Amino acid sequence: MPMNAVYRGPADLPDVIPVFPLPGALLLPRGQMPLNIFEPRYLALVDDALRGGHRLIGMIQPDPVHPGADQSRPALFRVGCTGRITQLAESGDGRYLIQLTGIARFRIEDELAVDSPYRQCRITYRPFVDDFIARKGEEAVDRKSLLRALANFLKANNLKADWEGIENAPNEALVNALAMMSPYGPAEKQAMLEAPDLKTRAEILVAITEIELAKSKTSGETPLQ
Repeated sequence: MPMNAVYRGPADLPDVIPVFPLPGALLLPRGQMPLNIFEPRYLALVDDALRGGHRLIGMIQPDPVHPGADQSRPALFRVGCTGRITQLAESGDGRYLIQLTGIARFRIEDELAVDSPYRQCRITYRPFVDDFIARKGEEAVDRKSLLRALANFLKANNLKADWEGIENAPNEALVNALAMMSPYGPAEKQAMLEAPDLKTRAEILVAITEIELAKSKTSGETPLQ
């Protein structure tokens, strides 16, 4: 895991974290997520995360089915993933270019009333203690089905991939990277996030890909782009 900090379990993390609601953003344990930070409230979030020393941000999606009355504070899905800022660069025009490395998923217990411009939540990691164990359950992944679905997706979209790198990637890294990069919507990404284990996440990814490929063949269009 490309971090100096070591997180062995929920006790190593705070139970109140700042959250960054972002539609379509899927962060998974040990995954890498680049972010371009430009809104003042999220610039403040990054500043405070660095100043506080924890360097943690909770990535979570707004819930499109229950948007809430206040468009500036949409309702959130209950499950997200905490990431640590492992890279940061200043753009020179007021933006931060950061990279988050996923640590573990969390469930929101309640949102706090705070003075900060960004939102903060009390969370628990208890439902996801296996996230702290690298490569947990990857031997159960049906790698052949996953690679077959990926090959069909690439062919349907006239895309190329680094197959040498893919074939050498461990199952956890492969499943999580493909899930995070997938072009699917918030509901599909939330389903992959909330999967109880790596095997189920891979199965969801394969099933969604096969459904979308079947749609494209039926309609003559390619909805995956």
